Formats: sequence, structure tokens, C-alpha cells
Amino acid sequence: MPGSVQTTMPATVLPQSLCLAFVHTREYPVIDNEYRNGESQRSVESSTSRKRWRLAKRLTPAQLQALRAFYEARNGPAEPFYFYDPYETNPKFSYDSTGQAVAGRYTVRFNCEWSQSVSPGRAVVEIELLEVA
Repeated sequence: MPGSVQTTMPATVLPQSLCLAFVHTREYPVIDNEYRNGESQRSVESSTSRKRWRLAKRLTPAQLQALRAFYEARNGPAEPFYFYDPYETNPKFSYDSTGQAVAGRYTVRFNCEWSQSVSPGRAVVEIELLEVA
């Protein structure tokens, strides 16, 4: 059908590296109508929350190059991939580079432009991931 967008299935997993900062937030989408008399009417758009992660990573040059290549291979925010929330994996803080383990696995996309700051021997990269499925 013309104009329809096909959803793509993730084929890869975000490379593992330690985080300098890790923030996990949930958004509960709500339709909110405000009326002149001060009353409001709210209805839920979704029965589940939409998850978002903000990560800051302090990387070696090799790790930086690998993450940048991964970002560019996904065309930035265009293509989804798997991300493992370390607090939800079993056992905790485990990582599956194949993407086969389902515990703690989310389908996400980048929700940011590439940004890095460099110091001697290390670079700091801040990324934001947004759940898509």
C-alpha cells in the first residue's frame, strides 16, 4: 500500500560498555483536554509505559570507534536494535551479544544526535535510547 511504513525488526544489539551515568525513565502517554471552566478530561493513550534510557559512556578509542560505527550503521535514529537493561536481565548485569535472551531485552532506537567530548585517552559519549516496540 502506498504511503505505509514497514516496521523493521532489530538485527543487532548495542555494544556493551560501562556507563558513567545511567537513567531509566517511563512515560505514560495521556490525552488531556483542558476546558475554559477549569475542568479537564483525561484518557489513557496506551496501557503500558514508554521507556527511555539516557546513558553517558566513558570509552577508550577502540570502544568509541565501535560505538560510532554502530550508530552510523543504524543511520542514527532510523533503525531499531536490541538493548539490554542491566537491572532487568537474568542474572542481573548479564549481556547477550546475540540478542537471543529475552529477559531485559528491549527494541529501541537512538533518540539523539551524535555528541562526544574527548579528553586524553578517553571520550565521553551521551546517548538516549527510546523504546519502539
